[in-house]
Amino acid sequence: MKNQIGRIVILVEDYNAALEFYQKNFGFKKLHDVTTDVGQRFLHIGTDKMDALGIWFLRPGRQAQKSRVGDQTTGHPVMVIYTTDINQLYHQLKANDVKIKVELVMTPEYKFFHCLDLYGNEIVVVELPS
Repeated sequence: MKNQIGRIVILVEDYNAALEFYQKNFGFKKLHDVTTDVGQRFLHIGTDKMDALGIWFLRPGRQAQKSRVGDQTTGHPVMVIYTTDINQLYHQLKANDVKIKVELVMTPEYKFFHCLDLYGNEIVVVELPS
């Protein structure tokens, strides 16, 4: 038996705006996009194939869920994104006016920064050692 993580779920107000943000800033693409006959949309994005880790956007249904958009983890990061070029990604996000919460930290042991998505979800960006 092999088990793996498939999707993290992020509540969004607008599927297309969320898709555009993650495409423009992180190069993510649609992995799966279908709307059911009752109008529920299933939009999955990521960097790789359908069975790789990705993000599943969901619109909140109840008022309690609506209040959690941008704050699903109550102030903690919602995800970590790994990159092979942290300097390039950092400057790309700054050029796209993405809010940086923790400025770029570079040491011999690690490189990282924190940014916010369009709803305020905190993302940690890390360059893994090569």
